[in-house]
Amino acid sequence: MNKTIFLTNDDGYFSQGLIALRNTLSDIARVVVVAPAHEKSACGHSLCVSKPLQLIELERDFYKLDDGSPTDCVYVGLCELFSTEKPDLLISGINIGANLGEDTTYSGTVAGAIEGALHGIQSIAISQFIDDKHGEDNKLVNRDFTLALDTIKQLASDILHNRYLIGHRKLLNINIPAIPKDKCKGIQATQLGYRIYNSKAQDMQSPRGQKYHWIGLNPIQWQERNNIDNPYIKNNHYIYQDMQMPVVNDFEAVMNNYVSITPMQLDMTDYVCMQTLHSYCAKR
Repeated sequence: MNKTIFLTNDDGYFSQGLIALRNTLSDIARVVVVAPAHEKSACGHSLCVSKPLQLIELERDFYKLDDGSPTDCVYVGLCELFSTEKPDLLISGINIGANLGEDTTYSGTVAGAIEGALHGIQSIAISQFIDDKHGEDNKLVNRDFTLALDTIKQLASDILHNRYLIGHRKLLNINIPAIPKDKCKGIQATQLGYRIYNSKAQDMQSPRGQKYHWIGLNPIQWQERNNIDNPYIKNNHYIYQDMQMPVVNDFEAVMNNYVSITPMQLDMTDYVCMQTLHSYCAKR
């Protein structure tokens, strides 16, 4: 049986990360792309409900959505192109720039995978850390995606052949270090990192005296999670049944030249706090 992979991203249909991913995965499956007509970085899990969207076919199995977010791309793509049979796998990326820690809540890349998971499709978000003179703003540079492509091709093949199962309404968030493949130390299963946020914007003024703001120019700072209230973590080790493994966050893994894979789920209920909240509600 032929397998189908649905690709999207938030950098736009023209991004070299998406094009490289499409070319590589075409070796193992039919690949259908629906990507934003324009860059939608940091758009989160936004869905357009205020205006119509146009699905434009650029070539066979390659579409852009004008003017849609990654979530819109998945939503419309499933309605229009997969109305009778869902794709076997959805991958969002390769994003130009990492999506680590709580930054995943801002990420359009991760949101594309979230939308896939909502529709019952095994879904992956993949991003590559950028540390070069071009910066994250340049999506057209033909960077070295070898490590990312080898990682996702093997994982996709394992999923398509039922050697690995992501799970219902769950997804994987992959981050690739900005290094050659031969410098990579391996792959680590990670937890989301704890970023220190500094809510400042760069204030500027136009020649006409109008004030405006640049967001997203703050330095990236991280710290270790204390994991005190996590019932699965003791002494910085993840403990489940008979298995124990050191806890590593995604930022730490990437900085130490490992590929980071973080399992995520759509159920955001805080079960640790459930008893405390229940007791509070009972007294009302």
